[in-house]
Amino acid sequence: MHSVFSRLADFDQDVSRNIVSTQQNQSLFDDLTEDPAEQSLADRVEAHATRGAMHSTGDVIHRPFEDARWSNAIAWPFENRHASRYSDGTYGVWYGSESVETTVYESVYHWYKGLLSDAEFTGHSVVAERQVYAVHCNAALIDLRDVVDEHPNLLHPTDYTWCQSIGARIHREGHPGLVTLSVRRPVGHNVAIFTPNVLSQPRLISALTYRLDSDRVTVETAPGIPWMTLTAPA
Repeated sequence: MHSVFSRLADFDQDVSRNIVSTQQNQSLFDDLTEDPAEQSLADRVEAHATRGAMHSTGDVIHRPFEDARWSNAIAWPFENRHASRYSDGTYGVWYGSESVETTVYESVYHWYKGLLSDAEFTGHSVVAERQVYAVHCNAALIDLRDVVDEHPNLLHPTDYTWCQSIGARIHREGHPGLVTLSVRRPVGHNVAIFTPNVLSQPRLISALTYRLDSDRVTVETAPGIPWMTLTAPA
């Protein structure tokens, strides 16, 4: 595995993060009191006590919106851990791509596979709303792009075992992350980030709609305005 860690990339650029746009915030204290004022006070105290890595220098009036962008675009995978290509689920990994197009290929694959795993999915038409953020990444990342021929398991479409062993070492040793080729779009690149400290400046750049009809997913930049059409993954 030594050759996998032999090259670093001085990475200093924006990457795209494509997420579900319908995440809803839920009060943690609505079962303690029915008084909206008391719930609001408790939420503010909790937010102050658990504030993350985003330290704004902007005006106070803008900070709630900055916090929302930070939470949606950056903090979510670190606070809601789940198994993925480079994580066994015991730690969070943030994924982004060099372009919006690559995020579409990646997210369509995982969205469709998620539908297939849902017992209530009947194969009928499904519509999903997405948001795409630009996030700046500045870090020395382990560069896997030139070693995929030597280590084809890096791009295995479904077996994440070897990649998770790489991720476990990166997490254990405290490296910020890696950059690799996209599995779902070979001309694209992805980053896997293990700490939010190297991410900054989240900006909402696009809203997308995914429409599944039979075995085709149409991606719209606005309702009724198609941009891309992908075949649903086998």
